[in-house]
Amino acid sequence: MSLARFLRHKSVEQLQAEVGSRTDFRRVLGLWQLTAIGIGGIIGVGIFVLAGQQAAMNAGPAVALSFIIAGLGSACAALCYAEFAGLIPVTGSAYTYGYAVLGEGAAWIIGWDLLLEYALVVAVVAIGWSGYVQVLLATAGVHLPEWAQKSMSADTMAYYWQQGMGSLGVSFAHPVSAPTDGHRFNIIAAGISLFVAILLSMRTEWGARLNTLIVAIKVLGVALVIGVGAFYINTANWHPFIPERVLDAKGAAHFGWHGVLTGASVVFFAVFGYDTLTTAAEEAKNPQRDLPRAVLLSLAVAMVLYIAVSLVLTGIVPYSTLGGEASVSDAFNAIGLPWISNIIAVAAVIGVVSVLFAFMLGAARIWFALSRDGLLPAWFAKVHPRYGTPARPTMILGLFTALVAGLLPIGEVAELVNIGTLSAFILICASVLVLRVRKPELHRNFKTPAVWFVAPLGILFSLALIYGLPWITFERFAIWMIIGLIVYFTYGVRHSKLNKE
Repeated sequence: MSLARFLRHKSVEQLQAEVGSRTDFRRVLGLWQLTAIGIGGIIGVGIFVLAGQQAAMNAGPAVALSFIIAGLGSACAALCYAEFAGLIPVTGSAYTYGYAVLGEGAAWIIGWDLLLEYALVVAVVAIGWSGYVQVLLATAGVHLPEWAQKSMSADTMAYYWQQGMGSLGVSFAHPVSAPTDGHRFNIIAAGISLFVAILLSMRTEWGARLNTLIVAIKVLGVALVIGVGAFYINTANWHPFIPERVLDAKGAAHFGWHGVLTGASVVFFAVFGYDTLTTAAEEAKNPQRDLPRAVLLSLAVAMVLYIAVSLVLTGIVPYSTLGGEASVSDAFNAIGLPWISNIIAVAAVIGVVSVLFAFMLGAARIWFALSRDGLLPAWFAKVHPRYGTPARPTMILGLFTALVAGLLPIGEVAELVNIGTLSAFILICASVLVLRVRKPELHRNFKTPAVWFVAPLGILFSLALIYGLPWITFERFAIWMIIGLIVYFTYGVRHSKLNKE
């Protein structure tokens, strides 16, 4: 295969010309529905769990500064996304932008990458969501059977894997002993994955309206935390705002400015998700105007809420008490307001569904875009004749995420989630610079300010966070990429629409 095939790309002008003629989807999403998708993708466990945990473990009251630092890094990528969203409002987000600037090979890699990443985010959030639901059910006296409460352990999965491979004649030097926990399947995590898939297979505006309502409930829950908590703040809890640096028993540093930066690297993964809304470009009523606005508006709203909640939590109780899995609820229980705690728990359970909605929507649209361009079979690029949605990839993703969420432990799934999104950020920040040089004359509805500072800073933030990921993440990521390259070179490169043209 010649290098020219790998580097062939769609022209920006061609993509812009096709915007008005695309009829695959119905244009039904306005600014506020797009913004709700973005907010739904951003606000989740970060506000209900990470804010308190990082205050207790690393930053103290200065966890608000951790969110500001992480938000600045995320904003660099958001500004670049906003420029592309106004310039190329086509389904596919980073995949499509990469296709126009870096070529088909790079676009395939990032599309294949994000397809897995978005699907795994759905699975991870579904597993975490099931835990919250089971707590609420337990308070109401409802208890699921033991086998249906959680996924199998990693050792159990390894045992069944070895048994299956053994039936094919494969032997293992270190066989895993028979499990003691038996068959398990997290039915709540699997059920919510399937529910979201069915919802997204229906008319887009139906799902978007429900998602907007869910996001509104979530934001109201966060506003309740801020509004009520503000009256119980004891400013003495903010002193010292940046606690003195200490070393734990293993020699790891906590608190001080080092702790603030460590907290920023952790909560960074709670301040993106706005990229999911750009995958719905062809379902937006006025994409070139509304997509850039929705990207920036969703991140701005989320950052205000994150910072405010951080200050309230560390103001109403000592930061050292916030290390639990439900830190927001724990804080209000501690000040004698259990009714607020219960409302927050319900808002968290309802609100986290919007995260599932945003990322499954993104995964299905990227799969659709890959198939429409011929890099995957065209069968997946057929919209539902009645509902006008990419129902086929959506339902397959629903089944896949349901199986993953039902069977696998959350730790095994979560390790793969972050690297793909950070890779996409690097691609977007680099591409916006390349296009500024290659096509400076293009009309841009939104231009990234100080682009030669903002885009490189976004790249550096992403590289630094990728460097900090565990090695196993790179190994599994490499395996998925090798599979993707095999698919591309055996199928995509020959069936690509650009190849036929």
